[in-house]
Amino acid sequence: MKDLFAKIYKDKGPLGKWAAQAEGYFVFPKLEGEISNRMTFQGKDVITWSINDYLGLANHPEVRKVDGEAGVKYGSAYPMGARMMSGHTDLHEQLQNELAAFVNKEAAYLLNFGYQGMVSTIDALVAKDDIIVYDVDAHACIIDGVRLHMGKRFTYKHNDVQSLEKNLERATKMAEQTGGGILVISEGVFGMRGEQGRLKEIVELKKKFNFRLFVDDAHGFGTLGATGAGTGEEQGVQDDIDVYFATFAKSMASTGAFIAADQEIIDYLKYNLRSQMFAKSLQMQLVVGALKRLDMLRSMPELKQNLWTIVNALQSGLKERGFDIGTTQSCVTPVYLKGSIPEAMALVRDLRENYGIFCSIVVYPVIPKGLILLRMIPTATHTLEDVKETLDAFDAIRERLVNGTYKRMSAALIAAMGE
Repeated sequence: MKDLFAKIYKDKGPLGKWAAQAEGYFVFPKLEGEISNRMTFQGKDVITWSINDYLGLANHPEVRKVDGEAGVKYGSAYPMGARMMSGHTDLHEQLQNELAAFVNKEAAYLLNFGYQGMVSTIDALVAKDDIIVYDVDAHACIIDGVRLHMGKRFTYKHNDVQSLEKNLERATKMAEQTGGGILVISEGVFGMRGEQGRLKEIVELKKKFNFRLFVDDAHGFGTLGATGAGTGEEQGVQDDIDVYFATFAKSMASTGAFIAADQEIIDYLKYNLRSQMFAKSLQMQLVVGALKRLDMLRSMPELKQNLWTIVNALQSGLKERGFDIGTTQSCVTPVYLKGSIPEAMALVRDLRENYGIFCSIVVYPVIPKGLILLRMIPTATHTLEDVKETLDAFDAIRERLVNGTYKRMSAALIAAMGE
């Protein structure tokens, strides 16, 4: 019999094998200073394009004031216990009611964490006779939720409505045999590529198939739609989303999440969400802070306007200079380049050390081999000068990538890894 840890000693995984070269710099980096458009990385001032603080609320003085006052009043423990037992308050209810109204749903329920809540919601919505059909590029929290499902599940090609229809045909036949139902899961905005889920077309398929739609709108909430209510509002189909999910970790610059749906659905979920039934209630400081942030989303449209001024300047500037930013339809701004993982490391080091630009690097296995993805998150705190400086830096690093500079710089690393 093998030692359980034998596989760990032998194979660190496609990302783990680079730990000695990457950790502390390319992965697990330490950004310091107040959350803003410019922070400090290893003692250097850098323009930060890796913070999901879309509306610039993380360090907003009004938000900091409310957070601080709530901390003094309630501490970090109150309320103690799970919501069902001893952790329920009027302010939790107030936040739920205001969130539901904001996203045009009958009711909402708070979740302690987005990832945990998504996994648990999927688990609660389906039984073993039901079938799940979900986008192949779904976020890891959706995939992990689907893994808990004891029944059948099918993936459809990313944002491919024809593929979804074919899989709904398969799912319908199977559901007729099992006596179950069908849950379709899509993201409102796919966080890696920035594409909006094709919610309008998915909703149209309800005329032909009997299914319920669950949407993860982590990146759409607060950034899309006339009022900021998200991708469903942007596409005019919010009423047709059966269960709507959003996190506080993006536009709200905090911790927590919520689901929203018809009252009866929420009543069912709050008695069956294991991650909430058996976990401590969302602490009061976060609840009070979320109420303030939601009020600012509703009353300060200039936050979203400022964000989109930066988004449009960055994305149009990249396209004008011939960069491939894919088919993003959101704030998420991917820049695709061709190169190996060692070349990507050399490129990013150059960006950070010599140009003062900090953005996230994404490589295989998240994207296909031979591609480098520089993922940029514009925020309302960025300036047009930040954009210009970044565009000029990108011109320079692309030239060095094409002329082989990074390939030569990475040769020693490749040799050390035995690649």
